[in-house]
Amino acid sequence: MKIIFLGVGDAFDETLPTNSSLIISEKTSLMLDCGDSAVRQLWKIRRGNDSMDALYVTHYHPDHFFGISSMLARMLLYEKRTKPLTIICSKKVHEKIVELRECIFKSTENQDGFKVDIIEIEEGQTIKFQDLELTFAATKHSAENLAIRISDGEHAVVYSGDGSPSEDENFYQNLDLLIQEAYLYNQEKIGHTSIVEAIKFAEKHGSGCVALVHISRDLRKDELPGLLPQIKSDKVKIIIPEPMDEYDL
Repeated sequence: MKIIFLGVGDAFDETLPTNSSLIISEKTSLMLDCGDSAVRQLWKIRRGNDSMDALYVTHYHPDHFFGISSMLARMLLYEKRTKPLTIICSKKVHEKIVELRECIFKSTENQDGFKVDIIEIEEGQTIKFQDLELTFAATKHSAENLAIRISDGEHAVVYSGDGSPSEDENFYQNLDLLIQEAYLYNQEKIGHTSIVEAIKFAEKHGSGCVALVHISRDLRKDELPGLLPQIKSDKVKIIIPEPMDEYDL
């Protein structure tokens, strides 16, 4: 399994694309979240029928799903996609996607286009999608956010979306990679965890590696270089990825 960090920035970062990753397994390409700047990252490397098989959306904040309309429009009008696309999300996100699609781009399923299938999921549910097993758990955020655990039977990754993780032992146990948003260095704010707490959580649950993403643009620009010597662990590998970095499991 390969992970491409399409974007790693916060909602209002003017230099970094918003938080999003692409999971590539033997049979499946799964995009995680779709902010407007993140989908433009996808277009740099994958297009048309090869862009992805499915999109998972953690919650309905703009930096996580406002790219869906432009993504669908490009797939239909420019890339001439024919392969069906699956969107996986909660009921609340599904409702928002319908509103967005009707408002901005009304025709995603016509005789000249491709089919869009929506799979609604709930907290605690596990589903199979092609060669992947997907499980969902709530985080502590200002809107309902469901983190996703992705397993190909050999490796397991959790992508947090936004919010502090819950204490779901099975969901977070024995991960090869935890992709955890960490907005500030040592304090939680407006439904986001911190770098310090993300590392502690990864250590507690035996993660092989924790990727710190969605770091505040001000922290990343002004303070992060001086803090790097303090961001360490004897128990878990820590990475702070840049856009388009890859991580192989």
